[in-house]
Amino acid sequence: MKLTLTALTVAATMISSSASAFDPADLQKLMDTNKCSWCDLSGANLVFAALYGADLTDARLGWANLTGASLYKADLTGANLTGASLTGASLYKADLGGAILCNTIMPDGSVIYSGC
Repeated sequence: MKLTLTALTVAATMISSSASAFDPADLQKLMDTNKCSWCDLSGANLVFAALYGADLTDARLGWANLTGASLYKADLTGANLTGASLTGASLYKADLGGAILCNTIMPDGSVIYSGC
């Protein structure tokens, strides 16, 4: 019984850690080009990032920390923002059409459950 419980705990830990692991190459691509369509930035720390007009179309941003980030005119069409923190972020003129906002903390601190 203890062995089974231990195995389940280890498996759950591995799954939860991999679910929030972003691809460092994708993050570098975003920083270099301000474009990262279809990128995996899940769990990335983008606090106060200057992402003016960034193309993040269909990017995976689940559990990413975008607190205070400037996403002015950013294209977040179809992006997955499940569990992301956008507290204090600037979304002025950002396109969130079709974005998944499940358990997402919005700039004003409210939580959205759209697309869960």
